[in-house]
Order: sequence, then C-alpha cells, then structure tokens
Amino acid sequence: MKHVLKNFDVLIVGGGHAGIEAALAASRMGSNVCLITMDKGTIGRMSCNPSIGGLAKGQRGREIGGLGGVMGRAADGSGLQFKILNRSKGKSVWSPRAQVDKRVYEQYVNAQIENSINITIVAGEVVSLLLTNNSVAGARLRSGECLSAHSVVLTCGTFLNGLIHVGERKIRAGRMGEEGSEGITEYLLSLGFVSNRLKTGTPPRLIADSVDWKKTNEMLGDKSPTPFSYRTTKFNPPNVPCFSVLTNSSCHDIIQEDLNLSPMFSGDVSGVGPRYCPSIEDKIHRFSARKSHTLFLEPEWENSNQIYINGFSTSLPESTQLKALRCVAGLEQVKFYRPGYAIEYDFFPSSQLKSSLETKNISGLFFAGQINGTSGYEEAAAQGLVAGANAVNHIMNRAPLIFGRDEAYMGVLIDDLVTKDTFEPYRMFTSRAEYRLLIRYSNAGSRLADKAYRHGLISENLFEMISKYFQISSRTIAAMNASLKPDDINPTLLALGESPIKQKCPAKEILKRPAVNINHLPLSVLGINDSTDCPSFLLNEMMMEAETTIKYEGYIKRQLKQLKQISKQEHKPIPIDFNYLKISSLSMEAREKLTFVRPETLGQAMRISGVTPADASVLSIYLSR
Repeated sequence: MKHVLKNFDVLIVGGGHAGIEAALAASRMGSNVCLITMDKGTIGRMSCNPSIGGLAKGQRGREIGGLGGVMGRAADGSGLQFKILNRSKGKSVWSPRAQVDKRVYEQYVNAQIENSINITIVAGEVVSLLLTNNSVAGARLRSGECLSAHSVVLTCGTFLNGLIHVGERKIRAGRMGEEGSEGITEYLLSLGFVSNRLKTGTPPRLIADSVDWKKTNEMLGDKSPTPFSYRTTKFNPPNVPCFSVLTNSSCHDIIQEDLNLSPMFSGDVSGVGPRYCPSIEDKIHRFSARKSHTLFLEPEWENSNQIYINGFSTSLPESTQLKALRCVAGLEQVKFYRPGYAIEYDFFPSSQLKSSLETKNISGLFFAGQINGTSGYEEAAAQGLVAGANAVNHIMNRAPLIFGRDEAYMGVLIDDLVTKDTFEPYRMFTSRAEYRLLIRYSNAGSRLADKAYRHGLISENLFEMISKYFQISSRTIAAMNASLKPDDINPTLLALGESPIKQKCPAKEILKRPAVNINHLPLSVLGINDSTDCPSFLLNEMMMEAETTIKYEGYIKRQLKQLKQISKQEHKPIPIDFNYLKISSLSMEAREKLTFVRPETLGQAMRISGVTPADASVLSIYLSR
C-alpha cells in the first residue's frame, strides 16, 4: 500500500479513461498525482463496448499513443481482433479498430497506474473544492478529509447524479452496480457554472451458450493486423471472430408495440441521447421503412461466455428486450447476463472551458471526459491526456498544450467542444475534421511526437524511435524521384490495366495512377535497405504513409495553402474581458453567444453557433482597432 499524502501537485477525480490518461500524463511530466476514485476495483473499466478505435476514434487512439498515452498500448496487449475500417474509401479516413479482452485491458491499465511512483490512489468521493482567491487549492471528500493541490481535473463520467432506466424501473447509480456521485454538481452550480442533462445507453449482455452460432455470420479481422502504439515491437495477436445477425419485422413489431414503456418515449428521460448511436427503439421509430438492422455479437473477453450485442442499446423493460431478441435468427433461446439500460447524468456545457480544458471561472480547475458532454472511450481519453498535461503546465506557469484543427483529431474535438453548443453527447467523426487529409491515422507520430517531447509527455528514446520510423517514409518519398524504364514497370502496368510508359518516368508519377500501389513498384525505388531497424508491420505502414503522401500531394498542398491564408485570423487573440455587448453592429444572438463562450481567438469566435460570417467580419475590424 502506498502512503496516502495530504499534499499533491495534481488531483484527478475519477478513474475512467479520462482520469487514467490525465493521471499518467501528469505523472510522466514529473508531478505528484493523486487519483481519487469511488472504487479502486473499477479503474480502467470498459463499461460499455469491448473495443478501442473505430471511425475517427482510431485516429485518436493513435494520437494518444503518439503523446505517450496508455490506451493504444493496452489495446495492443489485450486485442482479440484488429481491423482497419473504411478501406473502400480514401486512406485519409481509414481508421483502426481493435476488439479487446476487457479484463486484460483493465489489468494492463491498472498495472500502469499502480507501477507509477508518482501516482497515489485514494478511495473516496469528492463533494467540493478548496478555493483561494478564485483559484483551486484542493478538494474535500465526503468523509471530511481534505487533499490540497495546485490543480484539479474532474473526470466524473456518468456518475454525476446518475440515474439508470430499465423500462419504468429507476436506479440511482453511476453504472449498473455502482453508486453515483451526488453533491459535486450542486457545488459547481453554486460557483456559477451551468449544467444540463444527457443520456447514453448500453445493450444487454447475452449468455454465449444460449446463442445458436450456426445461424450467425462470422466476421474476422485483418490477416495482417496493425497495432495502435509505436511502442509495440512484437505483435502477433489472435484473430478471434465476432458475429452478426439481422433484426426482422417480428422483432420490430414487439419493440414498436412497447415504445410507450421506453423512458425515452414516455418522457421519463429529460436528457438527450446520442443521435449517432441511437437506441434500438429510436432506430425503429426513426427509420420505420427499414426492414432490418445489423446486430454484432462481440465477446467481452477471450473464451467469454458473456456477449456484448452491439447495435441493441435500449432502455425498454427487460421482458420486452428478451421477447424482441428471441425473434432474431440464432437468438431464439437467448438468455441475459444483464439487460440493457439507459443512464441519465449531469454534464457541464464545455463552452465554459478554455482550449486547455481549464475552466474560465476557476483557475487551475480542469474538466475532461463525459462531464464535458462527450461520448466514447477515445473522446474521454484524449481530453484526459490534454487536461492532465495542462494541469501540470498551469502549475509550472508554462504555455498550455493545445492542438489546432489541422494538427490532430483531438484538436478538432476540443475546438468543437469549446465553441459549439452541446445538445447531445458529442461523438467524433472524420467528417468533422475539415483537414482530415493532413491528420491521418498513419502520420500521428510524425504530427505529434515533437510537441509531446517538448511537453515532457514522451521520453527522448521514444521520440527518437518514432522519428526513426518516419525517416523511413521520408527516404522512400525522396527515392521515388528516381526514374523507371519502360522495361522495369510496363509488364506490371499492363497486368493492372494501366497504359504502359514509352520513356523513362519518375516512380512517384507512376504511383499516382489509380490502380498502382507501392507494392507494385521495384524495391530499387523504395529506399529500403537490409539495415532498416523497424518491425515488419510498421515498415509496411511507413510504406503506405509514403504512398499516401505522394498520391495526395496536390490536395495536401491545396489544404496547406488554405491554412496559410486563414492562419492570421485563426490565431488573432481576443482579450478575456472584451465587451461584445457594446458592439451594436453585431447581431443580438452573436453578442449573447460571444459573451457566454468568451472565445480566446477570432478563429474560435467564427466557429461559435449563431455567429455569422458578417458578425466575424465586424469583430475582426474591432479587434484590429
């Protein structure tokens, strides 16, 4: 047992994905960290789906790894199946995903926390803060114990006045079987913060032995899998199958008949649910013309008899859930470990935060994760890492760690949070990232390693390792300027249905042809030699990164030119006490929104909902004066 100290540099409240990355980031930067959790046994728990990554989420998983975070390494060490999604589209939106053993994942994460000499774990519930001159000075537990600190990061997840719904049954809890947190919302409201309610849900867990697997469709991962972490040097994961089934009209009719018993439709739930991850009853109601929906049966751990049924999130009564699922082929005799449920909880609209995730009201207080209105492990972990790093930067009086929308998906995430209204749980998509050509999953290390190293988030050895990997890609791009003779490449071009060349041609120009990929080119123009010290799976990725850079060269140049044109306005600072109400030429809505959000830059102001281009132009003129 570690000795419990009363004085810390940083307090992290909550042991979910945001809290873990926050604690580890602050620890890597050399701070003395206290992680406060209501139950030590739930640190790192995967409370919903047993997977890491996915569309746009995989990019953030990679970014977290490039910044030294644990999520990607834990996924690599616990993965049951790995797959690159969106392969039918351009490489800029390819996204890695891992089906993981949630027990092994939790054990891995716990070991990282336990083995950190800078982290002390305290079991308790924070009910208020210690303040000095509008700056945070620590936190008070329900037990009455006080812990002092120079920074506090709140990562309370769904525990803030959490209320679980299963049909008409209601349970006050943070997650099924775990107590919720009461008191901290009311305390923050007393300080002038604004809160609201959101809802999220989870599907039933099935008993595997009750499924007729012969009637399901097997789904395997990639034969040549891709890891998340640059630290992973040995990678030979299993390829454990998942399975899919289809709902049908009988299933839909049962759900439709009992819609009035769903809290979402009866009016019992005041919080808004996630539009892009709707409950099964919401899908059937909104998309009534669809005859079926795909459900995915995913093991929660290796050889698990507990199956997560992805796509059937619900708050219907347990009897209705069971009756509807038993209409589905393969699930005729299905039994539950646990029914699906919805959980309603408090959140604090994140326009009350700076881009550093520090609150505008209280110096040294940071919010990260679902307290900010987000949904998903990766969204939470990315915020936690940034908040943990900036909690330390705040103490050291250093510039905060901030990412632009052109630098990282987590930059898009945080910028959206602090400038846009949150009407539903925020979920990241590649379509939200206007510079997605520049922030591909395959170049995360190249984009972020330097900034991570300068902020003390990764070691010099890891920085040099990542840099060395991307030097391979750079050498390959340079080598592609070499010319190929017709005899060297024409047989390949003809086999691919491409026109042959009649004279020497640079290899990079041949690679830009639609049917050609880098593996079609001779080794002599790839710049690879036998001394290349790189795992084969990463070497393949560096080749793909070189190919992507060359194929997208024209588009990338265009985006970089656009960025240069708007960068002056984007980073033009706005004084924190700027009086928008006095500018009569701004629309009334713009004055109200700008006064509430208090954007830090003109770029942020332009992206606030309700601020028109005309408003932005007026504001730019006033700032120039």
